[in-house]
Amino acid sequence: MNLQKQHWEDLNTLILVAGHAVYIGDNFEDPSSDDNWFLQSFQLGEPPFYIEHIKYGVDRASSESRALLVFSGGQTRFEAGPRSEAQSYWMIADHFSWWHRPSVRLRATTEEFARDSFENLLFSICRFKECTGHYPEFIEVVSWAFKHERFELHRNAIKWPANCYKFHGVNNPVDLDGAMKGEAKAVAAFKEDPYGTEGQLAKKRTERNPFNRWPPYSVSCQELVNLLNHKTADGKEFRGKLPWTSV
Repeated sequence: MNLQKQHWEDLNTLILVAGHAVYIGDNFEDPSSDDNWFLQSFQLGEPPFYIEHIKYGVDRASSESRALLVFSGGQTRFEAGPRSEAQSYWMIADHFSWWHRPSVRLRATTEEFARDSFENLLFSICRFKECTGHYPEFIEVVSWAFKHERFELHRNAIKWPANCYKFHGVNNPVDLDGAMKGEAKAVAAFKEDPYGTEGQLAKKRTERNPFNRWPPYSVSCQELVNLLNHKTADGKEFRGKLPWTSV
């Protein structure tokens, strides 16, 4: 066993930074420029906000010596090529030299399969297990402030205890009204389909997997196989036993 793995075995807190876009620039001369990101039309002007999310995650990991920082997000856009959102965020942090917190680099990794916010949360828990050999005791989520309710739905869906969870809403996009309209639809969809396995939510996952990649977590996190395979049609509430519950 290498020294790095031994070091990670002592970590107990997952700090998750959820990705939103892929960095496509061939250099980092202007990482906040729209031209260096593959963006949907509604995302124009957002890269500086993403960088704030990344920096906030680094700050949190710096202040928590037993935290593993996980940037989460898959290879979601064919036009961007096989570079993941998670890799993009990690490279941005590295470009900024981790904002003079080099120790965080030794406790940072990527989760490169998530296609939506539910998978950001669940798959990052799995990635933590892969890295440390155990599940986290605490979770901190870093994202848009307006996504607080959505992540609360996800936390409930996987039965993660509220007293071991904290959400950090770092900022909001300029067009908050437009974002809130879209978010209302997403929240309504997840209320009807908590695990994102049906209808429009399932369709979005398919569209966000243009390279046909499939996560390994059923193998690396066998205790979660039933949850990973659970479909909303089988029940809006997962009733199986989980490592963090007493069910």
